Amino acid sequence: MQQIRTALDREIPTAPVLTDAGYGNDTGFRDGLTELGLLYVVGIQSSVSVWKPGQAPLPKRKWKGIGRPTKLLRRNGQHNPLAVRELAMSLPASAWKTVRWRQGTRKPLRSRFAALRLRPAHRDYESSEPRPQEWLLIEWPKAEAEPTKYWLSTLPADTPLADLVRLAKQRWIIERDYEELKQELGLGHYEGRGWRGFHHHATLCIAAYGFLVAERSRFSPSARAGQVDLPVAEMPLKFRPRGSPSTRGAA
Repeated sequence: MQQIRTALDREIPTAPVLTDAGYGNDTGFRDGLTELGLLYVVGIQSSVSVWKPGQAPLPKRKWKGIGRPTKLLRRNGQHNPLAVRELAMSLPASAWKTVRWRQGTRKPLRSRFAALRLRPAHRDYESSEPRPQEWLLIEWPKAEAEPTKYWLSTLPADTPLADLVRLAKQRWIIERDYEELKQELGLGHYEGRGWRGFHHHATLCIAAYGFLVAERSRFSPSARAGQVDLPVAEMPLKFRPRGSPSTRGAA
């Protein structure tokens, strides 16, 4: 789990949490994020159950005045949720839009996506209130026989499809950051046994990586062609390089 590094151009109350399906499948984890006031865009597997757009569990049974008052939501043979894969396969062609989310090393990265507002259905028959509506984002590349990726998100209902896609795909950048931290800056080379030592090690690695990212951002796009446009700081009037003949104490 990791919060995204950059905010969207449009304002969102808080930077959403991004995870893969290993976390996103866990309803308790998603509920915990919501209780903390955190938005999320989490990957899920194709078997996760949801209600069709506009549907919800059946309300509680009418209490007849005998026994305990009824309070739990219901399902029946004609009114059941379905897996996100089944829902995705049933969508019309008009539901799929081609979205470009960033420029790749060779070409723009784009694919087909559909986004729906609906309610997750996991064990809602144990609750007295239906779950709030969320976004279901689905990716189905043209070359594939069926959808390949699914996400649930609690971003606002007016979030454009392009922003949903861009945020969902930010997790690849975060994975790349961790890869560089581990391989280039030694985050994965810690061999100690204590929490404090690991905390110090990780803090220094992250600080070093932050410095490198800041330095990298100073290069203009023309730097790829060998032209680096870096501002040159002015030297103090009395500055003398260490070891120069004019430096006091030099040999």
